[in-house]
Amino acid sequence: MRVFLASLVALAAAVLLGAGLVAPVAAQQSPESRLPSTHFGSEQPVVSAHGFNAAPGFAHAPVAHNPDSPDARQVGELVCTSCHAQETSNFAHTAHALGMSAALAADPGTATCESCHGGGSNHIESPTTPGSIIAFTKDGGTSVDTQAASCLGCHSGGQRDQWAGSVHQRNDLSCSDCHNPMAKLSSEGLLAKQSISETCAGCHRDIRQQFDRRSHMPLPEGQMSCADCHNPHGTINATLLKTDTVNETCYQCHAEKRGPMLFEHAPVRDSCLNCHSPHGSNQQSLLVAPVPFLCQQCHSHVRHPNDLLTSTSLPGGGAPDERLMARGCLTCHSQVHGSNHPSGPRLHK
Repeated sequence: MRVFLASLVALAAAVLLGAGLVAPVAAQQSPESRLPSTHFGSEQPVVSAHGFNAAPGFAHAPVAHNPDSPDARQVGELVCTSCHAQETSNFAHTAHALGMSAALAADPGTATCESCHGGGSNHIESPTTPGSIIAFTKDGGTSVDTQAASCLGCHSGGQRDQWAGSVHQRNDLSCSDCHNPMAKLSSEGLLAKQSISETCAGCHRDIRQQFDRRSHMPLPEGQMSCADCHNPHGTINATLLKTDTVNETCYQCHAEKRGPMLFEHAPVRDSCLNCHSPHGSNQQSLLVAPVPFLCQQCHSHVRHPNDLLTSTSLPGGGAPDERLMARGCLTCHSQVHGSNHPSGPRLHK
């Protein structure tokens, strides 16, 4: 019975199709509703499935404005590469070069080299004149503000919202002091050195030395970088922290210390830096001083016998004290970051 019904439906469909009452499915679809063609199986594809025929974003990059040479005109990439062969070879491996090459193929009028360096007509006429083109070197004759404006022409916003007024900007730091867009020296970010931490250490050598101490954050091991806590392009605080406070930065990894706690430790809630050195320390757990001497900076002669513990009270001293054995104060007051135990007002539990 099922076979008979199926045959009957097929016969009726054939009759209607032959009479022109029902159009094939492919004929009912408009050309706009069909899937675009791909590059596979066709030497001359009409439409790219991913829109590669359209000019990419680099095609819309304008010629950078050079206030030292305002009347300079665009000359094109071929004129630049005819002299700067070595720079062209190094630049060919970078992310900028890939984007600019695609944009130039889509639109021959795209500003490539001149989207960063400004118009090159005056530079061709007088190559040694400082300021004839935007140079990103110390002795190129271009001001730091002009260099930064060229970069921010494309890279404005996002993490660079607070660049104006930041400590790096106020100290006349140029983008090219940390980045090298003309060569691929790092895996990402077009940095001047192989990693973010190495780039920062070029100026912040005192901070880099702190990571060589006995207890340190895992930056030398490559498990984190300076940019995990700091935004070098500027933030609303003086130390370029990514968050509003030190504690909020620490809580990004140490969430168990956030709280809220039933019994809180006041200096902990104030700032983690009251007890810890964030980059490295010769004491355990990045402490700024060994326990119990760190604790006694605040808790001196309180609820314990009225004697100040000194180095002579250490296990190897002349008068060892049991309160300095093992973890010192932390042997009893183990929940020093705060306690949620009903019996923990002294941070015992």
